[in-house]
Amino acid sequence: MTGVDALEELRQLMPPGASSNASVDWARMRESWGKDFPSDYRQFLDLYGFGGIQNYLSVLQPEPKGVESKTSDMRNETEMAEDAWSLVRKSPELAEASPVLIAWGGDASADLLCWDASDEDPDRWPVLVYKRGEGLWRRYDCGMVQFLVRVLRAEFDECPLGDLSLWGRGSATFLNRREQQRLWKEGIDPWTGEPDPFAGMFGD
Repeated sequence: MTGVDALEELRQLMPPGASSNASVDWARMRESWGKDFPSDYRQFLDLYGFGGIQNYLSVLQPEPKGVESKTSDMRNETEMAEDAWSLVRKSPELAEASPVLIAWGGDASADLLCWDASDEDPDRWPVLVYKRGEGLWRRYDCGMVQFLVRVLRAEFDECPLGDLSLWGRGSATFLNRREQQRLWKEGIDPWTGEPDPFAGMFGD
């Protein structure tokens, strides 16, 4: 499955709602990280932006390495992944691996979703997941978008994440952070669509 095919599948499973909240300077990203980023990831951000899937899995905000920001999503999660790699056991296919980790996601189970960015071709980067509940790293030989499709279709041998919220559900809702904040400010729970008396109380 190509990145384009996977994105079209994901679009069917998870129709985009609000316009993307991501505006990325990819030249600056390449300069700071020393690498281009996968085309499916770029296309995902163009279509969806960064935010949450079913209030469970977060697609991180891309940001240049070594630059302070309000979120520190990708940088902080990558640092956490590097620490976890040095301390946590690995599945057999990773026993001798020395990956270059870049985090692209995380979830409510405190799992870390990364690429092994070792290959010069970013479209060949596999997904590495630290499943915190098992204390184990595993590799999935697919791109980020295909990984999401296969989770929603339950196409792995077992769920790669620490919760079954997305596993095999067949469809999902994505809300980028800007849309989530807009709904909260209007007094609406972004994930239920229902009025919430606590929404908007705590600012952005």
